[in-house]
Amino acid sequence: MASRPELKVDDEVGFIRFFRGLPSTEGVVRIFNRSDYYTAHGDDATFIARTVYKTTSVLRQLGRDPGLASVTLSITVFRNFLREALFRLGKRIEIYETAGRNNWKVTKNASPGNLQDIEDELGGAVDSAPIILAVKVTAKAAEARNVGVCFADASVRELGVSEFVDNDIYSNFESLLIQLGVRECLLTSDGSRKDPELAKLRAIADNCGCAVAERPMADFGNRDIEQDLTRILRDEKTAGMLPQTDLKLAMGSAAALIKYLGVMSDPSNFGQYQLYQHDLSQYMKLDAAALKALNLMPGPKDGSKTMNLYGLLNHCKTPVGSRLLAQWLKQPLMDLEEIERRQLLVEAFVNDTELRQTMQEEHLRSIPDLYRLSKKFQRKKADLEDVVRTYQVAIRLPEFIGTLEAVMEEPHKSALDAEYTSKIRQFSISFARLQEMVETTVDLEALDNHEFIIKSEFDDSLRIIRKKIDGLKYAMSKEHNKVSNDLDQEVDKKLFLEQHKTHGWCFRLTRTEAGCIRNKKTYQEISTQKNGVYFTTSHLQSLRREFDQLSETYNRTQSGLVNEVVSVAASYCPVLEKLAAVLSHLDVIVSFAHVSVHAPTPYVRPKLHPRGSGNTILKEARHPCMEMQDDISFITNDVSLIRGESEFLIITGPNMGGKSTYIRQIGVIALLAQTGCFVPCAEAELALFDCILARVGASDSQLKGVSTFMAEMLETANILKSATRESLIIIDELGRGTSTYDGFGLAWAISEHIVREIGAVGLFATHFHELTALNAAYPQVQNLHVVAHVEDKGEAMDVDGEEHKSRNNRQVTLLYRVEPGVSDQSFGIHVAELVRFPDKVVRMAKRKADELEDFAGRNAGDAGAEKKKLSDEEVETAKRALKRVLKEWKSRVESEGLQGDKGRQIEAMRELVKGDEQLKDSRFLGELMAL
Repeated sequence: MASRPELKVDDEVGFIRFFRGLPSTEGVVRIFNRSDYYTAHGDDATFIARTVYKTTSVLRQLGRDPGLASVTLSITVFRNFLREALFRLGKRIEIYETAGRNNWKVTKNASPGNLQDIEDELGGAVDSAPIILAVKVTAKAAEARNVGVCFADASVRELGVSEFVDNDIYSNFESLLIQLGVRECLLTSDGSRKDPELAKLRAIADNCGCAVAERPMADFGNRDIEQDLTRILRDEKTAGMLPQTDLKLAMGSAAALIKYLGVMSDPSNFGQYQLYQHDLSQYMKLDAAALKALNLMPGPKDGSKTMNLYGLLNHCKTPVGSRLLAQWLKQPLMDLEEIERRQLLVEAFVNDTELRQTMQEEHLRSIPDLYRLSKKFQRKKADLEDVVRTYQVAIRLPEFIGTLEAVMEEPHKSALDAEYTSKIRQFSISFARLQEMVETTVDLEALDNHEFIIKSEFDDSLRIIRKKIDGLKYAMSKEHNKVSNDLDQEVDKKLFLEQHKTHGWCFRLTRTEAGCIRNKKTYQEISTQKNGVYFTTSHLQSLRREFDQLSETYNRTQSGLVNEVVSVAASYCPVLEKLAAVLSHLDVIVSFAHVSVHAPTPYVRPKLHPRGSGNTILKEARHPCMEMQDDISFITNDVSLIRGESEFLIITGPNMGGKSTYIRQIGVIALLAQTGCFVPCAEAELALFDCILARVGASDSQLKGVSTFMAEMLETANILKSATRESLIIIDELGRGTSTYDGFGLAWAISEHIVREIGAVGLFATHFHELTALNAAYPQVQNLHVVAHVEDKGEAMDVDGEEHKSRNNRQVTLLYRVEPGVSDQSFGIHVAELVRFPDKVVRMAKRKADELEDFAGRNAGDAGAEKKKLSDEEVETAKRALKRVLKEWKSRVESEGLQGDKGRQIEAMRELVKGDEQLKDSRFLGELMAL
């Protein structure tokens, strides 16, 4: 890590007094900008020391004892910390700048959902749109809630509103957070933290990875909202005439959000926002557990990008494409027509390799982040370089059109034309004037030197300065040749004349040739870097100084013209944003096609049935992420989910046998199909699912003060309250967090409720083998098992000398194949052997398991036939006989001297028991021995 800047504060006492006078705020980190480095103080300094530097030894004390803990950050470290604090830790940031001696004020605010102020510092390192949402709820009935939300994507200046009825566990609200990819959630503050509804909302936001910010109830008032919307919306209608303003709860949320984002305090926002109503039902719903079960987005422990669906599918070449892909994965479609439209587009790029490769490698690769570019113009932060970047996009459009028009096959040609070609052609026409303006005014030849300047012919003053600059360049070239001759180094092969970003015009020699200037007073070394040694001469220095002065004069003279050009280019923002939407759509479709073609086995186009009808039948289905892992030869499996026959599958079998992979891959394939992507199967037909609900591992819940079993029950409650007949339910184990009997009882009751009452398509992987009896009562339940081959390595003798097959002599081979029927074994001890448990522990586990198996087997023999209860007389008779035999055995051991011989003692006991008529047939002794 680079060395840290030295801490220097002119008036330590005054600054400490100012800092300690600031109000305390939870979850906010205050950073102080000291022009060429940054500082943090107090608890924030300690937090940064531990987070960034991983040690508190970097802390320095300002002032006298007890002093103020302080830490410094270089600009690079500060930017890295911003990403960590906002994207991973969910912190809010306040950046202070000086406004006079010991008078600091907040100039930038940032939070996970509000990155507008610090976009430059982040440098475009935002992988998805920073959505921020405010929510307001009111109780409607015992189990119903009215929920009103407003959310914003400040990067494209959109406000969305939605109002809906929810259940008491807010499952629709959870789906909405996931659909939108919300980063930050605003709730009404509850000082006492005792409001159960707010606690539920907070828990859901936390579970979905959203940072939570509390705002006072007054911020959620509707009083000024219509007036504010009228000022910020593009539409000229007054806000009072918009249908969305009837959504009173959503409007309260909009008021809080607009205030939190400071929209009204930035005049560049006026007339720029769009308002739309979000329909929750147009997309498949996903709960937070499904998001994890399907490995939808990157996780903290992912070793490679293909371990999650987003990483696997993200072959997008543009930042806007990558962001749209993340949105599509969380918003699988419910409209069959729209899905088939996407499928047709993907098919066009799958079938035409040249079309796909040209689009990826030549066209899309050259497109910058158009939304970010548009926003720079809107916020009046754009310069001539941004105008040139817009121009470069505009001149690329005819190439897009030409490539797309080369497709002649129907229906692909019509689909591409409707979605892309005709729209891009229209944008190209719109950009014609911008293109003409740039070619007339901007010196495009100067771009080779990374100079962004107005053409000198455009203005007399500029022409005069340009002539002088060209003269200086000629003089520098002559100096270059003179030094080349003097040092005997070839021009532009070993000796270079370059414009260094720090040192201006200077010479560079390769490091191997640099010895020729040593000890020569004519040449002054400037710096040594990886690519060589930089040096200059006194004549080049004077030429450089003159060049810098003339360049500065040129820039000053052209600034008025630059402002005019930038202002004209800014008027093209609406076209730029529409173009961004079309090209991001194209980028994701091409990425889908790329993945479908380059998978180990190519994906196929699935057939989807209209909503509420059809079965799900997959041939040779695979898990798209699993098959990409190194050294894995994926075993394919068929899937048949047929209404009335096999709509609820119970899968049993060995640990690590592939149960989890099997049920999860069905969920992943269903989700991929409804995003419009091809799927990893040989053939596929699917029903449309309105939601995917999951119950999987809850290993991280203890950190949040929730037991594994409680987390299990919360997830299951969400399933039971949210699922419909059109849902897909994935349950990977259930009831393992409590006693076997309670767990099995719950698993049976939940499964039966899903089958009988809900009628959803369900996949249940379990070690409760008794659950498979459910198919006897319900024909729509089918039992499957993952196959394991068990080979007996030999025979073992039990204590009575009889032969039996013991688990000590079995070799288990997992085949990862799913077949009809039931598996009554789990092979958990086999897994313990695989992870190298100590031999002693494994042997003990096997012995105990065998003992329990024998015990269960003996008891199972009595199942079905009701045991007759022992009478008191039978018990007493047996006790007397046993007492008598024990006395006789003791006497015999002593008289025959058998005290040291355990084997003969046991033999003597057997003879006495066999010889006693009362004990030989005693039921009491038989049951006692069985224990």
